[in-house]
Amino acid sequence: MPDTPPRRARDATGGESRSAAWLRAGPPGPFRPGFWRSPLRGPWLTSVLGLVLLAGLVIVAVTGLLSYAAYQPRLPGNDTTPTKGLLGFYLFDWPTDPAWMYRLTQGAHVIVGLTLVPVLLAKLWSVIPKLFAWPPARSIAEAIERASLVLLVGGAVFQFVTGILNIQVFYVFPFSFYPAHLYGAWIFLAALAVHVVVRLPKAIRAVRSRDLRRELRTGLAGTRPEPPDPDGLVATDPAPPTMSRRGLLAFVGGGSVMMFGLSVGQTVDGPLRRTALLAPHGRDYGTGPNDFQINKTAASLGVTAAETGARWRLTVAGPGRLHLSREDLLAMPLHTYALPIACVEGWSTEQTWTGVRLADLARLAGAAPGSAGVTARSLQRVGYFGQASLSARQVADPRSLLALRVNGTDLSLDHGYPARIIVPNAPGVHNTKWVRELDFRVETA
Repeated sequence: MPDTPPRRARDATGGESRSAAWLRAGPPGPFRPGFWRSPLRGPWLTSVLGLVLLAGLVIVAVTGLLSYAAYQPRLPGNDTTPTKGLLGFYLFDWPTDPAWMYRLTQGAHVIVGLTLVPVLLAKLWSVIPKLFAWPPARSIAEAIERASLVLLVGGAVFQFVTGILNIQVFYVFPFSFYPAHLYGAWIFLAALAVHVVVRLPKAIRAVRSRDLRRELRTGLAGTRPEPPDPDGLVATDPAPPTMSRRGLLAFVGGGSVMMFGLSVGQTVDGPLRRTALLAPHGRDYGTGPNDFQINKTAASLGVTAAETGARWRLTVAGPGRLHLSREDLLAMPLHTYALPIACVEGWSTEQTWTGVRLADLARLAGAAPGSAGVTARSLQRVGYFGQASLSARQVADPRSLLALRVNGTDLSLDHGYPARIIVPNAPGVHNTKWVRELDFRVETA
């Protein structure tokens, strides 16, 4: 037999082959521990960022679920995810009081989410060595934790990116935002729950291992790496520090303050609205008394002045059926209320609306207020939410109006002329504009 080459002979006698060494040490680059050299990474820094992020994510998650409940998915046509199954549960019917609650919860959902972006990026930076750990798992428990970490990071990035793109009305993704955000939220929350159960006790111990006030007083000259840790966050060969932990936390905190300052104005009427540079969707205004945010213009949804003019008629359907002109509606008892309108993108405003109570229109159709909900249908020809359903509770609220005027003057075309829905504490897209039909129906349990 021919002689075996020396390298192979060494392999055969127990030496380590090149492929075996590659499998043991891992691929080159970020999979090697020596690749990550920042002296700031470590369990303490990661835990501080993680606990701040967790507190904010609880607010974002709760307000997000409340927003889903506010859409009242049980009502006809309100839910665009008909195959959601158990993921679409809701715990209660959405109330009309307090009238400002959706404004608060959805504003908090968007603003806190934007404020957390620098914290999320810093957190991902702090744990990035773990994403490249080699081998991927040494035990079943570690494999479960790594899988949850991939879902956690992927879910967080997906939710934040698609949410921010939705705020900017920049739909570059090839799917519908509404169902994707719902399904993505549940994947993210499931991964977050697993991660919290596994990591929270360790995070609390890590935070307690160092004094926060001392770290905030420590400058660049005194910055030292954390002690070696079993999770591999601390660099094996740390480089000299170019920033202190105090500087890093100040940089992240400053970024969050800036994000907050550039977005909070969208939920506050007055001069601060001019500072909401991260809310361009809420900066398209009308004129005169109609000078407030326009969600979608009439032209963008195919609504023309011709079909909203003198020939326009409102169909009111129920046990009975009738058609009303705008003059007919103006001849009915009119009521005026100051009510907020809040959009899912985070902006909101309070205006003074005048119109006919939905309860009075229900009576005209032969439906008893308190027992009948309504589906409002719009003249719009394209886009989502050309119709929306309201509950019997919403119809019965005396502040629920088919609004004809705002701030003492007729609605502008872009704000819904000749008539639009205004309901306290409802999502903005359920305050249907350019209403052509109100279909009252008796609610069943």
